[in-house]
Amino acid sequence: MIALLLIVVPLVTGLLAFFFREEKTARSWALLSAIGTLTVSVLGLTVLKAPSNLNFSASWMSTIGSSFTIGLDGMGQLLCLLNAVAYVVILISTWNSSYRKANNFFGLLLLAQAGMMGVFLAMDALLFYFSWELALIPVYFLCSQWGGEKRIQVTFKFFVYTFLGSLLMLTGILFIYSHTQSFALEAFYNSNLPGAQQTWVFWLFFIAFAVKMPVFPFHTWQPDTYEQSPTAVTMVLSGIMVKMGVFGVLRWLLPVLPIASYSWGDLVSTLSVTGMLYASLIAMKQDDIKRLVAYSSIAHIGLMCLAIFSESQMSMQGVMIQMFNHGINIIGLWIVVELIERQFGTRKMSELGGLAAKAPAMAIMFVVIAFANIALPLTNAFIGEFLMFAGIYNSEVTQYNVVLAVLAGICIILAAVYTLNMIRKIFFGDAQLLTVKATDLRLNEKLALGILVVLILWAGIYPQPLLDLTSNITDAILNKSDVMHLIKK
Repeated sequence: MIALLLIVVPLVTGLLAFFFREEKTARSWALLSAIGTLTVSVLGLTVLKAPSNLNFSASWMSTIGSSFTIGLDGMGQLLCLLNAVAYVVILISTWNSSYRKANNFFGLLLLAQAGMMGVFLAMDALLFYFSWELALIPVYFLCSQWGGEKRIQVTFKFFVYTFLGSLLMLTGILFIYSHTQSFALEAFYNSNLPGAQQTWVFWLFFIAFAVKMPVFPFHTWQPDTYEQSPTAVTMVLSGIMVKMGVFGVLRWLLPVLPIASYSWGDLVSTLSVTGMLYASLIAMKQDDIKRLVAYSSIAHIGLMCLAIFSESQMSMQGVMIQMFNHGINIIGLWIVVELIERQFGTRKMSELGGLAAKAPAMAIMFVVIAFANIALPLTNAFIGEFLMFAGIYNSEVTQYNVVLAVLAGICIILAAVYTLNMIRKIFFGDAQLLTVKATDLRLNEKLALGILVVLILWAGIYPQPLLDLTSNITDAILNKSDVMHLIKK
């Protein structure tokens, strides 16, 4: 029941939101829906965590071997919780933002949440694909209708990338189905395709997931889309939706195509590190805060991809924890960026400075979130990055593990450089803003950022619940994708 409600609640409330003509009513309805979804997610983690509550199956298209089968394992629970928490924070933080045709905006936003829930819950390949599209289509309309001045050309690029990626993934799903005659996850895990066939199917899946993460060189849609999208949509894209790609690799790529994942792991790892270095260097040169945060996100996702293909227990668990933590941190950064742009009409660091004197609460919140983004000890990202680096360094599936770990470590140093530089220029630089009227955080903004800061400190000081939640699924993925014995046979 819990698994079904996580999809049904945002889906039904999203459809009903289109009928609310008043903006205040539509906004309140969306927040009520998000709180309801969060309540369901928390209940699934606490009092209703019995397997019977976390799994659901119903007849759907049985004639072609597809069923409406959904379930919550540790990874799914963590990402559904991220989805639920993020929507509550996003809607609270943007409470004062105004949208034309607000009912359509909030309706599409909730439909996207339902689609992402379906992606994280699906135990059927066809249902996974349908949910993938349900998540993407509303975001396309949100960007094209409520975006910035260059929204049309940017959204077209986003559409082309995501459409081609989805088409490639569908081709791969249908090819595997032709061997299994079933879309069930278990059937895909037992497909046992020959190595030659796994290779080209691997690239069909990987490109689709790499576009969504994004991983170099499939990343070029991301900075422009983040820049031109409404802030609420940017938060959804960077905080939650990119995790669909990481999740897809863990759920549908490594365990289904283990031989190809092993064979092409070094190439994917090289692309990931290249993207990290490239994005980090570009971020250092940015004057626009929004683009700096966008390139920072590319570097962090690149580290996750590198850690996945090191195929070690520590790195895999680090990735799962980091998906949740990255979502929390990046949404916090976007909230402050939006507040700065709304007040001062600029995102350029060269035009800002000394804001801490006028907005101390904003400065404190931003510094905590920024430190978490560079994985300072006792913040949430530290444990995830520690596990990922340990797993990369000790990887047994690549002979370049030490080199990759060193290059990735350089990117972490660069992240500290451009993040601390951003803090200095905006909040502690020359007091250019002292002559400009500036206001500190409003109550709703304090609430949204306060929730994120509490999560950052809680997960940083006491990460054991996250480790317990993801340990079993980590072992299951590695057992399915353990190709060493397959290679030796």
